[in-house]
Amino acid sequence: AINQTILKEFILVGFSAYPHVQSFLSVVFFCLYILTLAGNLTIMGLTWVDRSLHTPMYLFLSALSFSETCYTLTIIPKMLVDLLDKDRRISVTGCGLQMCFFLGLGGTNCIILTLMGYDRFLAICNPLRYPLLMTNVACGQLVASAWAGGFLVSFIEIALVFRVSFCMPNLIRHFFCHMRAVVRLSCTDSDLTEFIVTLMSVFGLVGTFLLIFLTYVFILSSVLKIPSAEGKQKAFSTCASHLTVVIIHFGFASIVYLKPEASGGDDTLIAVPYTVITPFLSPIIFSLRNKDMKNAFRKVMRKTVALKK
Repeated sequence: AINQTILKEFILVGFSAYPHVQSFLSVVFFCLYILTLAGNLTIMGLTWVDRSLHTPMYLFLSALSFSETCYTLTIIPKMLVDLLDKDRRISVTGCGLQMCFFLGLGGTNCIILTLMGYDRFLAICNPLRYPLLMTNVACGQLVASAWAGGFLVSFIEIALVFRVSFCMPNLIRHFFCHMRAVVRLSCTDSDLTEFIVTLMSVFGLVGTFLLIFLTYVFILSSVLKIPSAEGKQKAFSTCASHLTVVIIHFGFASIVYLKPEASGGDDTLIAVPYTVITPFLSPIIFSLRNKDMKNAFRKVMRKTVALKK
């Protein structure tokens, strides 16, 4: 008979399967995490301080930075503690909360990236109506709906995953409460639940990616009609960083779901790119490619130097 005791906690196996590299990984992940926080806080700070960046494009960017900061906060600090500490327990409630925020913020990031594409589409394809359509208020409402949409899907997935009771062994083969790793611990047959929640995630990812793809088809056809090469380049340069981040974000996220289930249950290493590397690259790509961001940064630096004198 299966041990039917009600579980109060799980143990995150995480990187303990790779003991010889744990301390090395903790240093690497810690450095990447600090740089990720610095990058995102810089983008939010500059957008806040510099009046010239109070435009929808940058409001969306700082909204993305904010949700990505929250997204990494849900996973990485706990992961770093677990890498150094032998006690890798997490309560069932804590696990539910972590999963809820991870899924909700992951969804929010996807929707905000889609909205950024939509913003570029309006700016390039409807330049005359753009200021009327995309006001800062409209931008705020869209960001709020991105959070609402992301967390709505998350709540449904959580309800599906946690409606069952969990049985021993209580080992989560992951470094955070990943949906599929937790579903597999349920006492009853979890194949249907796993299929439904995976389908919801895949549907969300593919849906938002197709919307972005469509907006870029329209943007491309619009840009190609611009007569001057300079105009073409200017239009494209505002899209380049967004497109790069979209490809990295959806590319890394899709690996997890496109991986055939039969190839073993360990998703730990495959999850590193979209939990650690994507959030790290995103602020770098958005700010390095960007003249306005660099100018805002220079302005702030000048003021700081002037104040010290």
